[in-house]
Amino acid sequence: MASKQSALRSFLIAALAGAVGAGTYTLAADPSETDTGDQASSTTASSTVSPDQAATFTTADAGACLTWQVAEDGTITGFEQADCEGEHRFEVSLRQNLATYPTSEFGPEAPMPNPTRQAQLREELCGAGTLRYLEGKYDPNGRYSIAPILPPADAWARGDRTMLCGLQETDRAGAPILTSGRVVDQDQARVFEPGQCVSIDASNTLTAVKCADPHQLEITSTVSLDEVFPDHTPAVEEQDKHLQDVCTQAAQEYLGSEENLYQIALRPFWTTQSPAAWEGGSHSVNCALMFSRPEGGFANLTGSATQGRGQLLIDDAPPPERPQRRPLRDQQTPAAPAPTAGAAQDPAPANAGAAQDPAQAPVQ
Repeated sequence: MASKQSALRSFLIAALAGAVGAGTYTLAADPSETDTGDQASSTTASSTVSPDQAATFTTADAGACLTWQVAEDGTITGFEQADCEGEHRFEVSLRQNLATYPTSEFGPEAPMPNPTRQAQLREELCGAGTLRYLEGKYDPNGRYSIAPILPPADAWARGDRTMLCGLQETDRAGAPILTSGRVVDQDQARVFEPGQCVSIDASNTLTAVKCADPHQLEITSTVSLDEVFPDHTPAVEEQDKHLQDVCTQAAQEYLGSEENLYQIALRPFWTTQSPAAWEGGSHSVNCALMFSRPEGGFANLTGSATQGRGQLLIDDAPPPERPQRRPLRDQQTPAAPAPTAGAAQDPAPANAGAAQDPAQAPVQ
């Protein structure tokens, strides 16, 4: 059981890590939305303007937060600074002037860097500074990605070489989303909400999908481990010990009863945080329902477990029939004789998940 269970969890951790990254460094402000103070000091656009004299598209510096609106066609408007405690899309960790870059790469006539070069600049100029800004508390596989913001095209043409490094949370497509609060004060764990169904694709990207669509996990709860382990970094084994009961209880409550969990034939499953992720600020995990194939790996689920056996498909088939079992102790009448028969063996895969199958569990 342990080897298959560990393999499933390792697969899921890799999938969570793989879901971070793409498309996180191409944001540019709408050229019509520069700071008014900068506009007042700007000069007529000219390729001969010295980069160190060019008006900058924003006065934002480390510690500032930015927001903007995105139209359906992707057009960005309303680029402005915002209160970090309120909704925003970007937290500035570092302000750079590419005009001081130790080559002539970003001189007065230089074109804007393409996405590949922007990614390189993120690594060269943003990574270390952002880690210092966060005082080392950063989970690279967590909610937030490090990204640069470059000037709008016309500001670049006028000589503005400002680059803002910072942090953003993105949706599954890589677009920055609205968040609240400073990153250093947030739980950085990437988690899903109860009731969401989650698909894991061939590239190990996790995506919330409609439960009517094929998926591998159905989320039952989000668990913060901060209060459970307030004074040390918990080993995975410690998290497992705590979460086995917590996620089993969450599954029962999510489905309405222990009997409903038994009949649906899915297993409670949970994620854990590695020591590095914990120390980087990720302290929450998900409880979920899943079904493992006999040969290993997650089965495809269609439909929500909350709709019952009649609406759920497991690899395009109804849930396996459940064997009769002795009633639970709290369902017995006081006068009933103590049952003597052993628990029947479950025809479902024996090593399906982190929690023991109720069909094989001792009578309570």
